[in-house]
Amino acid sequence: MGIIGVISLWIIPVIIGFILIYGTLKKVPTYESFVEGGKEGINISFSIIPYLVGMLVAISVFRASGALEFLMNFMKPALEVLNIPAEIVPLAFIRPISGTAALGLTSDIISTYGPDSFIGMLAATMQGSTDTTLYVLTVYFGAVGIRRMGDALKVGLLADLVGIIAAIVVVTLMFS
Repeated sequence: MGIIGVISLWIIPVIIGFILIYGTLKKVPTYESFVEGGKEGINISFSIIPYLVGMLVAISVFRASGALEFLMNFMKPALEVLNIPAEIVPLAFIRPISGTAALGLTSDIISTYGPDSFIGMLAATMQGSTDTTLYVLTVYFGAVGIRRMGDALKVGLLADLVGIIAAIVVVTLMFS
């Protein structure tokens, strides 16, 4: 096992041990604090359920309505000029909305085209270089009561766009 393997095996237990020792030295009731944090986590889990249901319904409506397919067909000529495979467009649109749906699309793309193909590498790189912006905003901002999220939405979607473009550029350069 290499040095990275040893570090990755021990890093989490060492961090947890450090926190427990530090808390004990500072006379913090570590176990009680842990239990209190668990209670808060359960309460937050229940409070985000309505936001999760709303997001899942919106995703289902978007896909079932044919809007995604229409958008793909509309963009296909421009994508061909830019040498971007149209099969990657659903992933680019779904990734900011739902991590689970994006992971399913990525798995389908990789199983169809192979992990070493251009499309497979592009899907995997997009999966790792973007985030579930709308999910994060609706669930986590909703859970803490933040209602005005316009600027965070703009910045998050811009970051996703940059991640998608960077993934296309990097994978294209690797395959050229």
